[in-house]
Amino acid sequence: MKVYHRGARFSAPNRYFSAGQDRIFWIDARTGAINAHTRSPRYAEVMRPVAVVGIGKTAFGAFPDRDLRSLAVEAGQKALEDARAKTSQVEAFFLGNFAGPSFVGQNHLAPYIAAGMGIVGIPATRFEAACASSGAAFFHAVSAVSAGLCDVVLVTGVEKMTSQPTPKVTEILAGAGDLCGEVRAGATFPALFAMIARRHMYQYGTTRDQMAAVAVKNHANGAKNPLAHMRKVITMEQALAGKPISDPLTVYDCSLVSDGAASVLIAPLERASEFTGKPVRVLGIAQASDNVALDEKEDITTLRAVKVSAEKAYKMAGLRPSDIQFAEVHDCFTIAEILATEDLGFVKKGEGGPYALAGKTCLNGELPVNTSGGLKAKGHPVGATGVGQICDVALQIRGEAGERQIPRNKVGLAQNLGGSGATSVVSILGAA
Repeated sequence: MKVYHRGARFSAPNRYFSAGQDRIFWIDARTGAINAHTRSPRYAEVMRPVAVVGIGKTAFGAFPDRDLRSLAVEAGQKALEDARAKTSQVEAFFLGNFAGPSFVGQNHLAPYIAAGMGIVGIPATRFEAACASSGAAFFHAVSAVSAGLCDVVLVTGVEKMTSQPTPKVTEILAGAGDLCGEVRAGATFPALFAMIARRHMYQYGTTRDQMAAVAVKNHANGAKNPLAHMRKVITMEQALAGKPISDPLTVYDCSLVSDGAASVLIAPLERASEFTGKPVRVLGIAQASDNVALDEKEDITTLRAVKVSAEKAYKMAGLRPSDIQFAEVHDCFTIAEILATEDLGFVKKGEGGPYALAGKTCLNGELPVNTSGGLKAKGHPVGATGVGQICDVALQIRGEAGERQIPRNKVGLAQNLGGSGATSVVSILGAA
Protein backbone atom coordinates (compact mmCIF):
# COMPACT_ATOMS: atom_id res chain seq x y z
CA MET A 1 0.00 0.00 0.00
CA LYS A 2 1.12 3.54 -0.76
CA VAL A 3 2.51 5.52 2.19
CA TYR A 4 0.69 8.84 2.48
CA HIS A 5 2.57 10.79 5.15
CA ARG A 6 4.08 10.55 8.59
CA GLY A 7 3.80 12.79 11.64
CA ALA A 8 1.17 15.54 11.70
CA ARG A 9 -1.39 15.24 14.45
CA PHE A 10 -0.83 11.49 15.05
CA SER A 11 1.77 9.72 17.20
CA ALA A 12 5.10 8.89 15.57
CA PRO A 13 4.82 5.06 15.49
CA ASN A 14 1.74 5.18 13.28
CA ARG A 15 2.09 4.45 9.55
CA TYR A 16 -0.13 6.22 6.98
CA PHE A 17 -1.39 5.33 3.57
CA SER A 18 -4.13 6.58 1.27
CA ALA A 19 -6.81 4.50 -0.37
CA GLY A 20 -8.68 7.29 -2.08
CA GLN A 21 -8.93 11.01 -2.46
CA ASP A 22 -11.29 11.53 0.46
CA ARG A 23 -10.07 8.97 3.04
CA ILE A 24 -6.77 8.65 4.91
CA PHE A 25 -5.98 5.34 6.65
CA TRP A 26 -3.29 4.61 9.19
CA ILE A 27 -2.04 1.51 10.99
CA ASP A 28 -1.39 1.73 14.73
CA ALA A 29 2.04 0.11 15.07
CA ARG A 30 1.30 -1.02 18.62
CA THR A 31 -2.07 -2.67 18.10
CA GLY A 32 -2.09 -3.36 14.36
CA ALA A 33 -5.53 -1.75 14.11
CA ILE A 34 -6.45 0.07 10.89
CA ASN A 35 -7.98 3.46 11.53
CA ALA A 36 -9.63 5.85 9.08
CA HIS A 37 -9.94 9.60 8.77
CA THR A 38 -12.38 11.22 6.39
CA ARG A 39 -10.69 14.05 4.55
CA SER A 40 -12.86 17.16 4.87
CA PRO A 41 -12.95 20.12 2.48
CA ARG A 42 -10.38 21.63 4.85
CA TYR A 43 -8.15 18.57 4.52
CA ALA A 44 -5.02 20.67 5.27
CA GLU A 45 -6.00 20.52 8.93
CA VAL A 46 -4.21 17.17 9.19
CA MET A 47 -1.00 19.18 8.71
CA ARG A 48 0.49 21.87 10.95
CA PRO A 49 -0.61 25.47 10.33
CA VAL A 50 2.25 27.61 9.03
CA ALA A 51 2.88 31.34 9.46
CA VAL A 52 5.05 33.93 7.79
CA VAL A 53 6.93 35.46 10.73
CA GLY A 54 9.45 37.66 8.95
CA ILE A 55 9.69 39.50 5.62
CA GLY A 56 12.48 41.37 3.88
CA LYS A 57 13.02 42.90 0.44
CA THR A 58 15.61 44.92 -1.39
CA ALA A 59 14.55 47.68 -3.70
CA PHE A 60 13.91 46.38 -7.21
CA GLY A 61 15.73 48.16 -10.02
CA ALA A 62 18.98 48.30 -12.00
CA PHE A 63 21.99 48.09 -9.68
CA PRO A 64 25.27 47.87 -11.62
CA ASP A 65 27.29 48.04 -8.38
CA ARG A 66 25.50 45.09 -6.73
CA ASP A 67 26.08 41.38 -7.27
CA LEU A 68 23.53 38.59 -6.95
CA ARG A 69 24.72 37.36 -3.55
CA SER A 70 24.72 40.81 -1.93
CA LEU A 71 21.10 41.32 -2.98
CA ALA A 72 20.02 37.95 -1.60
CA VAL A 73 21.95 38.43 1.63
CA GLU A 74 20.37 41.85 2.20
CA ALA A 75 16.84 40.44 1.78
CA GLY A 76 17.57 37.44 4.00
CA GLN A 77 19.06 39.55 6.77
CA LYS A 78 16.06 41.90 6.66
CA ALA A 79 13.66 38.95 7.04
CA LEU A 80 15.63 37.58 9.98
CA GLU A 81 15.76 41.02 11.63
CA ASP A 82 12.03 41.48 11.06
CA ALA A 83 11.43 38.18 12.88
CA ARG A 84 13.98 38.88 15.62
CA ALA A 85 15.57 35.58 14.61
CA LYS A 86 19.16 34.37 14.63
CA THR A 87 20.83 32.52 11.77
CA SER A 88 21.38 29.61 14.16
CA GLN A 89 17.60 29.13 14.35
CA VAL A 90 17.22 28.52 10.61
CA GLU A 91 16.83 24.79 9.92
CA ALA A 92 16.63 24.90 6.10
CA PHE A 93 17.27 27.43 3.33
CA PHE A 94 15.20 27.34 0.14
CA LEU A 95 16.27 29.55 -2.76
CA GLY A 96 14.22 30.54 -5.80
CA ASN A 97 16.39 31.54 -8.77
CA PHE A 98 15.67 31.14 -12.46
CA ALA A 99 18.93 31.77 -14.29
CA GLY A 100 21.76 32.86 -12.05
CA PRO A 101 24.24 30.64 -13.94
CA SER A 102 23.27 32.31 -17.23
CA PHE A 103 22.97 35.88 -15.94
CA VAL A 104 26.07 36.00 -13.70
CA GLY A 105 27.92 32.70 -14.27
CA GLN A 106 27.52 31.39 -10.71
CA ASN A 107 26.28 27.84 -10.05
CA HIS A 108 25.63 26.04 -6.74
CA LEU A 109 23.73 29.10 -5.62
CA ALA A 110 21.82 27.94 -2.53
CA PRO A 111 24.80 27.14 -0.26
CA TYR A 112 26.73 30.03 -1.82
CA ILE A 113 24.05 32.52 -0.74
CA ALA A 114 23.28 30.82 2.58
CA ALA A 115 26.95 30.97 3.54
CA GLY A 116 26.95 34.66 2.69
CA MET A 117 24.32 35.07 5.43
CA GLY A 118 26.37 33.02 7.87
CA ILE A 119 24.07 30.00 7.49
CA VAL A 120 25.88 26.66 7.14
CA GLY A 121 25.35 23.05 8.20
CA ILE A 122 21.73 22.85 7.05
CA PRO A 123 19.97 21.83 3.81
CA ALA A 124 20.32 24.63 1.24
CA THR A 125 18.42 23.97 -1.98
CA ARG A 126 17.74 25.96 -5.14
CA PHE A 127 14.39 25.77 -6.97
CA GLU A 128 13.99 26.64 -10.66
CA ALA A 129 10.55 27.09 -12.19
CA ALA A 130 11.12 30.03 -14.55
CA CYS A 131 9.43 33.17 -13.17
CA ALA A 132 7.71 31.01 -10.52
CA SER A 133 11.02 29.83 -9.03
CA SER A 134 10.64 31.45 -5.62
CA GLY A 135 6.91 30.76 -5.55
CA ALA A 136 7.83 27.08 -5.92
CA ALA A 137 10.49 27.45 -3.20
CA PHE A 138 7.85 28.94 -0.90
CA PHE A 139 5.39 26.12 -1.69
CA HIS A 140 7.94 23.45 -0.79
CA ALA A 141 9.11 25.32 2.30
CA VAL A 142 5.53 25.57 3.59
CA SER A 143 5.08 21.86 2.83
CA ALA A 144 8.21 20.98 4.82
CA VAL A 145 7.17 23.01 7.87
CA SER A 146 3.58 21.82 7.67
CA ALA A 147 4.70 18.19 7.56
CA GLY A 148 6.97 18.64 10.56
CA LEU A 149 10.26 18.10 8.70
CA CYS A 150 11.48 21.53 9.80
CA ASP A 151 10.30 24.30 12.08
CA VAL A 152 12.07 27.42 10.88
CA VAL A 153 12.82 27.88 7.17
CA LEU A 154 14.21 30.88 5.33
CA VAL A 155 12.96 31.27 1.75
CA THR A 156 14.71 33.70 -0.57
CA GLY A 157 14.19 34.65 -4.20
CA VAL A 158 16.79 36.55 -6.19
CA GLU A 159 17.75 37.52 -9.73
CA LYS A 160 20.47 39.76 -11.14
CA MET A 161 19.36 40.48 -14.71
CA THR A 162 20.85 43.82 -15.71
CA SER A 163 24.40 42.48 -15.90
CA GLN A 164 23.53 41.32 -19.44
CA PRO A 165 22.44 43.41 -22.46
CA THR A 166 18.76 43.31 -23.37
CA PRO A 167 19.13 40.90 -26.36
CA LYS A 168 20.97 38.42 -24.10
CA VAL A 169 18.34 38.83 -21.36
CA THR A 170 15.63 38.07 -23.92
CA GLU A 171 17.53 34.96 -25.03
CA ILE A 172 17.98 33.72 -21.45
CA LEU A 173 14.31 34.28 -20.60
CA ALA A 174 13.28 32.43 -23.78
CA GLY A 175 14.86 29.34 -22.24
CA ALA A 176 11.70 29.05 -20.13
CA GLY A 177 9.79 28.30 -23.33
CA ASP A 178 9.96 25.34 -25.72
CA LEU A 179 13.42 25.58 -27.28
CA CYS A 180 12.72 22.86 -29.81
CA GLY A 181 9.56 24.50 -31.12
CA GLU A 182 8.42 28.05 -30.45
CA VAL A 183 11.85 29.45 -29.52
CA ARG A 184 13.49 27.79 -32.50
CA ALA A 185 10.88 29.50 -34.65
CA GLY A 186 11.93 32.87 -33.19
CA ALA A 187 9.28 33.40 -30.53
CA THR A 188 10.09 35.42 -27.41
CA PHE A 189 7.81 35.88 -24.41
CA PRO A 190 6.51 39.24 -25.63
CA ALA A 191 5.55 37.49 -28.87
CA LEU A 192 3.87 34.60 -27.03
CA PHE A 193 1.82 36.86 -24.77
CA ALA A 194 0.98 39.05 -27.76
CA MET A 195 -0.59 35.97 -29.35
CA ILE A 196 -2.50 35.32 -26.13
CA ALA A 197 -3.69 38.93 -26.10
CA ARG A 198 -4.74 38.86 -29.75
CA ARG A 199 -6.70 35.63 -29.24
CA HIS A 200 -8.38 37.03 -26.10
CA MET A 201 -9.39 40.07 -28.12
CA TYR A 202 -10.86 37.84 -30.83
CA GLN A 203 -12.76 35.54 -28.44
CA TYR A 204 -13.96 38.04 -25.85
CA GLY A 205 -13.70 41.50 -27.37
CA THR A 206 -10.89 42.61 -25.08
CA THR A 207 -9.53 46.02 -26.11
CA ARG A 208 -6.28 47.96 -26.00
CA ASP A 209 -7.95 50.43 -23.63
CA GLN A 210 -8.63 47.62 -21.17
CA MET A 211 -5.00 46.45 -21.20
CA ALA A 212 -3.80 50.04 -20.93
CA ALA A 213 -5.99 50.47 -17.83
CA VAL A 214 -3.98 47.70 -16.15
CA ALA A 215 -0.72 49.51 -16.91
CA VAL A 216 -2.02 52.90 -15.72
CA LYS A 217 -3.31 51.40 -12.46
CA ASN A 218 -0.10 49.49 -11.72
CA HIS A 219 2.08 52.50 -12.44
CA ALA A 220 -0.07 54.55 -10.06
CA ASN A 221 0.42 51.94 -7.34
CA GLY A 222 4.13 51.59 -8.05
CA ALA A 223 4.60 55.34 -7.70
CA LYS A 224 3.53 54.92 -4.06
CA ASN A 225 5.90 51.99 -3.41
CA PRO A 226 9.31 53.14 -2.12
CA LEU A 227 10.92 49.86 -3.27
CA ALA A 228 9.49 49.86 -6.81
CA HIS A 229 11.71 49.89 -9.88
CA MET A 230 9.57 52.44 -11.75
CA ARG A 231 7.85 55.07 -9.61
CA LYS A 232 6.25 56.82 -12.56
CA VAL A 233 2.61 57.71 -13.06
CA ILE A 234 1.38 57.35 -16.66
CA THR A 235 -1.81 58.36 -18.43
CA MET A 236 -4.08 56.32 -20.66
CA GLU A 237 -2.84 58.35 -23.62
CA GLN A 238 0.78 57.47 -22.81
CA ALA A 239 -0.02 53.80 -22.34
CA LEU A 240 -1.85 53.60 -25.66
CA ALA A 241 0.88 55.49 -27.51
CA GLY A 242 3.78 53.45 -26.13
CA LYS A 243 6.54 52.07 -28.31
CA PRO A 244 5.32 48.88 -30.06
CA ILE A 245 6.99 45.70 -28.80
CA SER A 246 4.89 42.88 -30.24
CA ASP A 247 1.45 43.79 -31.55
CA PRO A 248 -0.83 44.51 -29.71
CA LEU A 249 1.64 44.95 -26.81
CA THR A 250 3.57 48.17 -26.30
CA VAL A 251 6.39 48.92 -23.88
CA TYR A 252 3.77 49.88 -21.28
CA ASP A 253 2.24 46.40 -21.48
CA CYS A 254 5.52 44.68 -20.58
CA SER A 255 7.17 44.16 -17.19
CA LEU A 256 10.65 45.39 -16.39
CA VAL A 257 14.10 43.79 -16.47
CA SER A 258 15.14 44.15 -12.84
CA ASP A 259 17.61 43.19 -10.16
CA GLY A 260 16.36 42.39 -6.68
CA ALA A 261 15.70 39.91 -3.90
CA ALA A 262 13.01 39.06 -1.35
CA SER A 263 12.91 36.75 1.66
CA VAL A 264 10.42 35.35 4.13
CA LEU A 265 10.94 33.39 7.32
CA ILE A 266 8.27 30.80 8.07
CA ALA A 267 7.52 28.72 11.16
CA PRO A 268 4.70 26.67 12.69
CA LEU A 269 1.82 28.94 13.71
CA GLU A 270 2.11 27.67 17.27
CA ARG A 271 5.63 29.13 17.46
CA ALA A 272 4.89 32.39 15.64
CA SER A 273 4.72 34.47 18.83
CA GLU A 274 8.40 33.73 19.43
CA PHE A 275 9.22 35.84 16.37
CA THR A 276 6.50 38.44 15.77
CA GLY A 277 3.39 40.05 17.14
CA LYS A 278 1.90 40.13 13.63
CA PRO A 279 2.06 36.61 12.19
CA VAL A 280 0.49 36.01 8.78
CA ARG A 281 -1.01 32.54 8.36
CA VAL A 282 -0.73 30.48 5.20
CA LEU A 283 -4.37 29.50 4.72
CA GLY A 284 -3.92 27.64 1.46
CA ILE A 285 -1.21 26.97 -1.10
CA ALA A 286 -0.89 24.87 -4.24
CA GLN A 287 1.39 24.42 -7.23
CA ALA A 288 0.33 23.07 -10.63
CA SER A 289 1.86 22.60 -14.07
CA ASP A 290 0.85 22.57 -17.73
CA ASN A 291 2.45 22.18 -21.15
CA VAL A 292 5.40 24.48 -21.77
CA ALA A 293 4.72 25.17 -25.45
CA LEU A 294 1.87 27.54 -26.22
CA ASP A 295 0.71 25.51 -29.24
CA GLU A 296 0.22 22.45 -27.00
CA LYS A 297 -2.31 24.20 -24.78
CA GLU A 298 -5.99 23.48 -25.33
CA ASP A 299 -6.97 27.16 -25.04
CA ILE A 300 -4.30 29.85 -24.87
CA THR A 301 -6.73 32.34 -23.31
CA THR A 302 -6.96 30.13 -20.21
CA LEU A 303 -4.02 29.47 -17.90
CA ARG A 304 -4.94 25.94 -16.86
CA ALA A 305 -2.20 25.67 -14.22
CA VAL A 306 -3.54 28.84 -12.59
CA LYS A 307 -7.07 27.43 -12.47
CA VAL A 308 -5.90 24.11 -11.00
CA SER A 309 -3.57 25.64 -8.39
CA ALA A 310 -6.24 28.17 -7.43
CA GLU A 311 -8.91 25.51 -6.99
CA LYS A 312 -6.59 23.48 -4.74
CA ALA A 313 -5.55 26.51 -2.70
CA TYR A 314 -9.18 27.58 -2.23
CA LYS A 315 -10.08 24.07 -1.11
CA MET A 316 -7.19 23.92 1.33
CA ALA A 317 -8.17 27.29 2.80
CA GLY A 318 -11.89 26.49 2.84
CA LEU A 319 -12.51 29.73 0.94
CA ARG A 320 -14.07 30.92 -2.31
CA PRO A 321 -12.80 33.54 -4.77
CA SER A 322 -15.35 35.98 -3.34
CA ASP A 323 -13.63 35.70 0.06
CA ILE A 324 -10.38 37.16 -1.27
CA GLN A 325 -10.07 40.86 -0.38
CA PHE A 326 -7.00 41.74 -2.47
CA ALA A 327 -4.44 40.01 -4.68
CA GLU A 328 -0.93 40.21 -6.06
CA VAL A 329 -1.00 38.56 -9.49
CA HIS A 330 1.66 37.84 -12.08
CA ASP A 331 1.34 40.71 -14.55
CA CYS A 332 4.43 39.95 -16.64
CA PHE A 333 2.27 41.52 -19.37
CA THR A 334 -0.97 43.42 -18.92
CA ILE A 335 -2.92 40.63 -20.60
CA ALA A 336 -1.56 38.24 -17.96
CA GLU A 337 -3.24 40.24 -15.18
CA ILE A 338 -6.53 40.14 -17.09
CA LEU A 339 -6.23 36.36 -17.52
CA ALA A 340 -5.32 35.94 -13.86
CA THR A 341 -8.41 37.75 -12.59
CA GLU A 342 -10.49 35.42 -14.74
CA ASP A 343 -8.71 32.14 -14.01
CA LEU A 344 -8.56 32.83 -10.27
CA GLY A 345 -12.36 33.07 -10.37
CA PHE A 346 -12.71 36.75 -9.52
CA VAL A 347 -14.69 37.38 -12.71
CA LYS A 348 -16.13 35.22 -15.48
CA LYS A 349 -14.06 34.38 -18.54
CA GLY A 350 -13.88 37.34 -20.88
CA GLU A 351 -14.81 39.89 -18.19
CA GLY A 352 -11.30 40.64 -16.92
CA GLY A 353 -10.75 43.50 -19.36
CA PRO A 354 -13.98 45.41 -18.62
CA TYR A 355 -13.39 44.78 -14.88
CA ALA A 356 -9.99 46.51 -15.09
CA LEU A 357 -11.26 49.39 -17.23
CA ALA A 358 -14.09 50.04 -14.75
CA GLY A 359 -11.52 50.59 -11.97
CA LYS A 360 -12.61 47.57 -9.95
CA THR A 361 -8.97 46.50 -9.34
CA CYS A 362 -7.70 49.93 -8.23
CA LEU A 363 -6.64 50.66 -4.64
CA ASN A 364 -10.15 51.92 -3.88
CA GLY A 365 -11.88 49.31 -6.05
CA GLU A 366 -13.89 46.31 -4.92
CA LEU A 367 -10.89 43.96 -5.39
CA PRO A 368 -7.51 45.76 -5.32
CA VAL A 369 -5.02 43.92 -7.53
CA ASN A 370 -1.26 44.52 -7.43
CA THR A 371 -1.24 47.20 -4.78
CA SER A 372 2.57 46.94 -4.94
CA GLY A 373 2.62 48.12 -8.56
CA GLY A 374 2.90 44.57 -9.82
CA LEU A 375 5.65 43.29 -12.06
CA LYS A 376 4.81 46.13 -14.41
CA ALA A 377 5.98 48.93 -12.10
CA LYS A 378 7.41 47.29 -8.96
CA GLY A 379 9.79 45.31 -11.19
CA HIS A 380 10.34 41.70 -12.19
CA PRO A 381 13.63 40.17 -11.05
CA VAL A 382 12.21 36.82 -12.09
CA GLY A 383 13.63 34.61 -9.37
CA ALA A 384 12.54 37.06 -6.67
CA THR A 385 9.00 37.73 -7.89
CA GLY A 386 7.15 34.92 -6.09
CA VAL A 387 8.54 35.61 -2.62
CA GLY A 388 8.26 39.33 -3.33
CA GLN A 389 4.52 38.85 -3.79
CA ILE A 390 4.30 37.02 -0.44
CA CYS A 391 6.10 39.95 1.21
CA ASP A 392 3.68 42.42 -0.37
CA VAL A 393 0.59 40.46 0.70
CA ALA A 394 1.98 40.10 4.23
CA LEU A 395 2.73 43.83 4.34
CA GLN A 396 -0.92 44.63 3.57
CA ILE A 397 -2.22 42.14 6.15
CA ARG A 398 0.11 43.63 8.77
CA GLY A 399 -1.20 47.11 7.94
CA GLU A 400 2.25 48.36 6.96
CA ALA A 401 1.80 49.25 3.27
CA GLY A 402 1.95 53.01 3.77
CA GLU A 403 0.28 55.04 1.03
CA ARG A 404 -0.90 51.84 -0.60
CA GLN A 405 -2.62 50.45 2.49
CA ILE A 406 -6.13 49.18 1.87
CA PRO A 407 -8.83 48.87 4.57
CA ARG A 408 -10.05 45.35 3.66
CA ASN A 409 -6.78 43.54 4.25
CA LYS A 410 -7.46 40.34 6.22
CA VAL A 411 -7.30 37.79 3.36
CA GLY A 412 -4.97 38.17 0.38
CA LEU A 413 -3.86 35.99 -2.52
CA ALA A 414 -0.59 35.74 -4.45
CA GLN A 415 -0.41 34.15 -7.92
CA ASN A 416 3.04 33.42 -9.37
CA LEU A 417 3.39 32.21 -12.98
CA GLY A 418 6.23 30.46 -14.79
CA GLY A 419 6.72 30.73 -18.56
CA SER A 420 3.56 31.12 -20.57
CA GLY A 421 1.63 29.20 -17.91
CA ALA A 422 3.60 25.97 -17.45
CA THR A 423 3.96 26.56 -13.69
CA SER A 424 1.61 28.29 -11.28
CA VAL A 425 1.77 28.74 -7.54
CA VAL A 426 -1.22 30.22 -5.70
CA SER A 427 -0.89 31.17 -2.04
CA ILE A 428 -3.68 32.46 0.20
CA LEU A 429 -2.62 34.32 3.33
CA GLY A 430 -4.63 35.67 6.22
CA ALA A 431 -4.31 37.47 9.51
CA ALA A 432 -3.46 34.92 12.19
